[in-house]
Amino acid sequence: MAGVFGFKIISQYERGVVFRWGRALPGIREPGLTWVSPFTDRLRKVNMQITVAAVPGQETITRDNVTMRVDAVVYYRVVDPYKAIVNVQDYRFAVAQVAQTSLRAVTGRSDMDRLLSERQKVNAELKDVIGEPTEQPWGIRVERVEVKDVSLPEAMKRSMSRQAEAERERRARIIGADGEYQAARKLAQAASVMAADPAPPCSCGRCRPSLRWPPRRTATSSSRPSRWKGCASSTAQPPRLAGPSASAGSPAPAGSSRASRPGREC
Repeated sequence: MAGVFGFKIISQYERGVVFRWGRALPGIREPGLTWVSPFTDRLRKVNMQITVAAVPGQETITRDNVTMRVDAVVYYRVVDPYKAIVNVQDYRFAVAQVAQTSLRAVTGRSDMDRLLSERQKVNAELKDVIGEPTEQPWGIRVERVEVKDVSLPEAMKRSMSRQAEAERERRARIIGADGEYQAARKLAQAASVMAADPAPPCSCGRCRPSLRWPPRRTATSSSRPSRWKGCASSTAQPPRLAGPSASAGSPAPAGSSRASRPGREC
């Protein structure tokens, strides 16, 4: 009944543009109750809320000649109702078409690695490219653009899997070689310390310090080195001790005074 008398209600999230005899009147009608002439005026309401538009998947070829399918999501809203009604016939359809063409253009001049790893930079570039032809002429501001999915061919996925496996194997070999190199350096340092501080000589004062074991074979030494280590002045064989079978009354042979006593080991 109120519409018959020219009363219109504009919601909080809407703005109104009045056309009189087909001509847009200056000024924007604010939310609330407003009156327009039911005979000469027509009221067009514009939604000022943020609109979400899904960009269909686009088949693109990247700069490094990789075919992929990319889809995105665009968030935009009307900032100037007058331009959105007067300058463009259907701003929703227009924004969707600009988003599709911009998505193909941005992905076409980017590499595959950039699209997969630098997603934030690609989103910022898409926002600038889509917002340039829409905000000033049409009164549409693009708030955000997100690349939703990047689909690669199966052959490219297999190639990337082999590349990742080869990279992991290369890192494992480098880590193993680095461990061997560090171990070799530690062994070299230990050898330097041992050479600078050799073992002390025997307490008897007659033994020669030897850093080599087993000792070198000489003409007088046997073919098999003895496991008994004695003084240099002693013979190669260890002295024999008087066993229990030896008679206590039997005289010892001449020159066997040393043999009757136990030998001194170093």
